[in-house]
Amino acid sequence: MGAVDALRVAVLGPGGVGGMLATLLARQGHAVTCLARPGTAQHLDRHGLRLTSDRFGELAVPVHGSDRLTSPVDVLLVTTKATQLAEALDRVPADVLGGAVLVPLLNGVEHMAALRERYPAARVVAGTIRVFASRPAPGEVRHDGQLVAVQLAPGAEPLADALQEAGVDVAVRPDEAGLLWDKLCFLAPMALLTTRAMTPLGAVRDRYGDELVAVIAEVAEVARADGAAADPAATREFAWSLPEGMRSSMERDAAEGNPTELEAIGGAVLRAADRHGVDVPVTRRVVEELRARLG
Repeated sequence: MGAVDALRVAVLGPGGVGGMLATLLARQGHAVTCLARPGTAQHLDRHGLRLTSDRFGELAVPVHGSDRLTSPVDVLLVTTKATQLAEALDRVPADVLGGAVLVPLLNGVEHMAALRERYPAARVVAGTIRVFASRPAPGEVRHDGQLVAVQLAPGAEPLADALQEAGVDVAVRPDEAGLLWDKLCFLAPMALLTTRAMTPLGAVRDRYGDELVAVIAEVAEVARADGAAADPAATREFAWSLPEGMRSSMERDAAEGNPTELEAIGGAVLRAADRHGVDVPVTRRVVEELRARLG
């Protein structure tokens, strides 16, 4: 360990995002427990995690795997897909979690209230992550590119310090709504349009650039109506700075026939737009097309 005190960290959903953070934290000497389905938990307990990263290189670490939280932790990271959240939370009894810090690194803006209701004693702190990470197989994590940026609301400073020491870019910001919408303002346009076209981001920019710009502007307007200081110009610049071959997890899930986070991402934008009376015609059309296709 370095200057940061050792933490007991549970990671609910050790896929691409969760597996990567679990690997980096375990490498720094934190006590990491990965909560997963029994087969995956057993595999992780026996074989640990292996990360292949453009930024961090090849890392292999031991972790504890379990299908249920059975002892107290300092921090619970929730890194499941929205489609798996309800089932996954059954692995975390509220009485065992107690007053721990709970940080959801989930897509969308609608999960905070539900988590606070389910875990009233816990300190639920908003967080987001920007990273392109995937799980090719249980215990195997692939991180593409250099991007791994976490934003946290106040209240999880020990975790922020631990992640920063582990090599993650971390920012603590005071505005929960702004933090959550900041990611969704980019993620929703990218995920919706790459999934509709079933192509990487570069092809979307080339073929559907006008629609991408329109959806970025519409989502930013919804974010502002919901209390966030959105910057569509910065979002456009970021979207055009990424590699041509970048794929969204929604497009990858759709290609593999898996459930997608369409409702947590696109549906959440439409529901917020309706709540605030914001017109989002391009976003609505794309979401409705995807709803019809994906079910």
